[in-house]
Amino acid sequence: MSTGDAIISNPFADPSPHEDDHRFVQDSTLTVGRNASLTLGTDSLIVLDEDFTRKDPINCCGLITSKSKTTKAIPFFNILWAELSELDIVIHYARPVSKDVVRVAVVEYLVEKPERTRVTTWVAKLLDRAYGESQRNKRIKVLINPYGGKGSAQKWYTRDIEPIFTAARCSVDVERTQFQGHAVEIAEKLDTDAYDVIASCSGDGLPHEVFNGLGKKRDAQRALSNVAVVQLPCGSGNAMSWSLNGTDSNSMAALCIVKGIRTPLDLVSVTQGERRTLSFLSQSLGIVAESDLGTENLRWLGSARFTYGFLIRLLRKTIYPCDLAVKVEIGTKAEIKQHCDTQYHSRLSMEERRRVSEPPRLSKSSDDEGLPALKYGTIADDLPPDWQLVPYDNLGNFYAGNMKYMAPDSPFFSAAFPNDGYIDLVTIDGDIRRSKAVKLMLSVESGRFFDMPEVLYRKITGYRIIPRGQKDGYISIDGERVPFAPFQAEVHHGLGTVLSKNGHVYEGKGVSSSELGG
Repeated sequence: MSTGDAIISNPFADPSPHEDDHRFVQDSTLTVGRNASLTLGTDSLIVLDEDFTRKDPINCCGLITSKSKTTKAIPFFNILWAELSELDIVIHYARPVSKDVVRVAVVEYLVEKPERTRVTTWVAKLLDRAYGESQRNKRIKVLINPYGGKGSAQKWYTRDIEPIFTAARCSVDVERTQFQGHAVEIAEKLDTDAYDVIASCSGDGLPHEVFNGLGKKRDAQRALSNVAVVQLPCGSGNAMSWSLNGTDSNSMAALCIVKGIRTPLDLVSVTQGERRTLSFLSQSLGIVAESDLGTENLRWLGSARFTYGFLIRLLRKTIYPCDLAVKVEIGTKAEIKQHCDTQYHSRLSMEERRRVSEPPRLSKSSDDEGLPALKYGTIADDLPPDWQLVPYDNLGNFYAGNMKYMAPDSPFFSAAFPNDGYIDLVTIDGDIRRSKAVKLMLSVESGRFFDMPEVLYRKITGYRIIPRGQKDGYISIDGERVPFAPFQAEVHHGLGTVLSKNGHVYEGKGVSSSELGG
């Protein structure tokens, strides 16, 4: 026996590196058609086809062209579905046609009969790479606000969204809302065992209704845990889509939902009078509330109406006197930055997160578990003993939020996380100099807002606010106007569920002790 034979036959000998590489390439590569192959790369499907050189590059399946004219790459994130038909391997994917738009396209090659078993295994590996911890074949209840997007929501759904859901083999049930509050009724009556996702083709108003409809169910906690609430952006601000997916493109958001990872979301209970409302986005009184609700007549400006309203009120140095009590948990910016560092680095392992990527389907024994009891009571109750009501005579802006973005290029809450158990609170005096007020406005888009000395930024678990000195004004809950009256709020850790691109943090640059100054 030769030395070489002895090494090969020895089961304890390490295989040669070249042998491992060859086996890896064999397992990850399919030879298809006459002059083509498909390879599972590190983060993309690599398509090698000698015929590409004889085709118009623009029409070659819309793939991303690499340096070699015969090689194209499709990111795994863009792979929607793959299957073996009677004769061919068929791969549907989202093809970029511009910076913010994708369209469904197909790669299709003939497969020889002796290769079918191997191809079936390869397709399974491709889908594993394409979806990772995200749930496949999502069952989606789509709600379309026919008035959303200046009346274009239905058109956008048909053109931009539906083809992506269909190509990804999602099961879709579409319903159009008929009146304000209709989504509350739909969500309240929904069989939450029949769906994985409720997708609102709208602005941020419909997701607000959906959360509150689920919150009215007898088994509210189970419903809010079982069904993920998402947004297909068709409104002015689209804060939910910006925060979770980093886009307000309909087609890109549809792709992000197909690939979305189940993520627990903190929700906030707001009590006012006898009413309890769930908030997923923000609560505001002062300049932000007026900039939003007081510019309804300027909806034709799109998201620019917020900037216009904000600037006008800044220059007027408007103040909104109130009495304010806050349950502060993290009170300084330095401590908040440390908290952010901990959140960024405490991400669960793939295995741990995979366990929450599928709907938990809580047992029927939890049918009577409505919304959680209020830890701090309601606005009608006595103030909690460790809270102190403090006069705030020169308040300019009271803004409490749970998502990073409130509008495009407006990451007001750059230290926010989906489920860290806190409300992020920003308060700003209304009598600061106009020059500083303008700098504050400009600092939001630039990412410097958190560190501005005029911004008091805190992590809290509850608050009570009582307006003074005004008979009427604007209070906004998730962009919806509520009566101008005292209200109280508290956070519920991880009560809701959404789909996010990341599965852990919001999109966009956040706050870090290593990146931003003190």
